[in-house]
Amino acid sequence: MPPLILLLSAAHPPDDMRVVRKEGAALAAAGFRVLHLCPGPGGRLPPVAGVEIETLAAPSRRALWRPLWRRVLALRPAAIHASEPDAWVLAVRAARRLGARAVLDVHEHYPSRLDARLPAPLRPLARLALRAALRAIAARADALVHAKSGLAADFPGHPRQVEVRNHALVPEGLPRRAHGPGPLTLLHLGAIGVKRGWPQMLAALSLCPAKTRLLVIGRFTDGSEAAFRAEAARRGLAGRIELAGWMPAEAALARAAAEADVNLILFQPGEENHRLALPHKLFDGMALGLPVIAPGFALPVAEIVQGAGCGLLVDVTRPAAIAAAVAELADPARRAALGEAGWRAARGEWGWPGEAARLLALYRALLG
Repeated sequence: MPPLILLLSAAHPPDDMRVVRKEGAALAAAGFRVLHLCPGPGGRLPPVAGVEIETLAAPSRRALWRPLWRRVLALRPAAIHASEPDAWVLAVRAARRLGARAVLDVHEHYPSRLDARLPAPLRPLARLALRAALRAIAARADALVHAKSGLAADFPGHPRQVEVRNHALVPEGLPRRAHGPGPLTLLHLGAIGVKRGWPQMLAALSLCPAKTRLLVIGRFTDGSEAAFRAEAARRGLAGRIELAGWMPAEAALARAAAEADVNLILFQPGEENHRLALPHKLFDGMALGLPVIAPGFALPVAEIVQGAGCGLLVDVTRPAAIAAAVAELADPARRAALGEAGWRAARGEWGWPGEAARLLALYRALLG
């Protein structure tokens, strides 16, 4: 029986792109038994990409902790791969009890998470406190896995740290966008909210030609959907916008390939995690052959867009700059050239296989 690697989540959904479809699928394909234990309706769900799925129902995230703990101990995994700081705590405690390996997946810059809730003078102290707490947890882990560059700086001295970045996963048979003349459809894929730039998106759309459309595939994660709809109506844009809601990954990509012309990433400045962003939506758009309009201040995004030559970097705080980039991409030949560059980069330097290889090397070293 192959060793069990338990993917432990306190918040991520059952078929999460990074946790399950990238990391879990790579480990399962290498011969490990992989199970994702996470919040959900309760009980087993059909496997995803070779990963078993088990969900636990609870009225709140805090109430989930005890049933997660009991189930982890019952499963007796060889390794626990935890995906949020509260799951990290459970993972290192359970690993010590079971004699298992604990691997902490660092998805973002956690010390800055409280910045938006605190007055500016208190933020440095809060960052110091959070950083110290995270280092104390990480010191008890066997390895740290970082979802993007720059995160290792918060854990100096830890002996085993590996970057496994969210590079492009290109599914078999993924359709490719064919660029032609006609009105443009702008795409926003994934989580959306005020800090992800929908006010600037709507203002820019109002500056674009009247037949330009906006397709939003994903959920509002900050409770601002009503405000979005009200602002769209105020600007007379409601008939040009479709809120498609959340879709399974395959359906979302198929819809984008069929309709979208330009991929929008409009993270606003002011958050450290936006400056260090390496979003799935960038690589999904590249894999589909869509040119991207992206923020110049987001360093990893800017590096990829410039290096691959797959889009335009703009000041995303200025709707006029976004609209000017849309106007530049009205030329189908320009869109096709940028889209082709991204399509090739997603299957080469910025593809997932190289990242998966680093993850597999880590687990082979840990588990033999």
